[in-house]
Amino acid sequence: MATIQKRGEYQYQVEIRRKGYPRQTRTFESKAQAEAWAREQEHKMDMGQFRDLRPMAQITLSDALGRYMEQVVPTKALGGQRNERNRIRLLKKHPLAQRLMTSLLAADFVAYRDERLREVDSPNTVRLELALLSHLYTTAIKEWSWPLVHAMKDVKRPSPREGRERRLVLDEESRLLDAARHESVRKPLWLEACVRIALATGLRACELLTLQWSQVDLANGVVNLTKAINGSKRSVGLNYEATGLLQQLPRSGERVVRGYWETGKLDCDFKAACIAARIDDLHFHDLRHEAASRFAPHMMPQELAKIMGWKTLQMAMRYYNPSAQEIAEKVRQVEAARAALTPPTSPRPPETEMPVPASGDQLENEHDVQGVPMQPVAGNVIRIAFGGGRRAQRVAA
Repeated sequence: MATIQKRGEYQYQVEIRRKGYPRQTRTFESKAQAEAWAREQEHKMDMGQFRDLRPMAQITLSDALGRYMEQVVPTKALGGQRNERNRIRLLKKHPLAQRLMTSLLAADFVAYRDERLREVDSPNTVRLELALLSHLYTTAIKEWSWPLVHAMKDVKRPSPREGRERRLVLDEESRLLDAARHESVRKPLWLEACVRIALATGLRACELLTLQWSQVDLANGVVNLTKAINGSKRSVGLNYEATGLLQQLPRSGERVVRGYWETGKLDCDFKAACIAARIDDLHFHDLRHEAASRFAPHMMPQELAKIMGWKTLQMAMRYYNPSAQEIAEKVRQVEAARAALTPPTSPRPPETEMPVPASGDQLENEHDVQGVPMQPVAGNVIRIAFGGGRRAQRVAA
């Protein structure tokens, strides 16, 4: 039962005591606010929806993000841990991070979403930040047993843009490799190796930089990724070029690519090589699209998804970007294959000509049998067959 006591001119203290529930107290500026709060808490107790928020009284969003970074981020794939930490550091600098977890509503995160969409050019960046916050709430409720309402369930994520379709055209590949091995590049050996391996395997940049020699089976030509960026494991085949390249790389330590420790440095060098080669609007991740588009014409969709590490076949439609010339060539190949399988058409047998009666000869009932086929018989007799019956009429010539 709730009791309300006036403690001062603008202080009304509510106290709720009910068997089976911890004692609840709170102070309001008006009696009406105190009564409304008491009714709300008692209704939740009656419906079995009451949550004791006292353990959350001093926990802010920044505190929750700090615990998430310590306990959850290390369990994720190595390639994605750095990006997760960067997102958490950015979120902790926002004024929203200083709010108490119990005071945050869906409207607060909607305002954050709209603000970030105006600041950044990529909707996918905002979508990933909201996904992190959503997983934070899920973890806090299910694993940390925090008495929270999942506010992120009511927040709509921004739609991602259409996937990039940038591919290497003309002599861009040779120009890129020439620029990558140029002595002006800080680490020409490793940049060229990363470009060539990415084109041959379709590995992501983070997967490439975290690759270890224990995962490389040169004898069988396979790279075994124990845990990719999406949390799944897969095996990627190596062509002869990639196998020879890996055999030539210097070995010192467990990491295959020792020239780069993070994708940021690789992206910077890759951008510099593109500028030197006069190549516009090309990202390192576009090499994965190029590899997928080269694999696709020679593989079944499920095989391509297995190699590239896609969990759904819809991703194959996003990453497989054939050029207009390749599409036209595929159509012509189908046409040529059908032509090779189609048997030659046999000539039609000549039709039997109807004998023409001599000049002046007329059929007595010509107007009755017009359009009815006439069958010639021996002698000067014409047999006229009527459809649907066996009756025949003979007319002497």
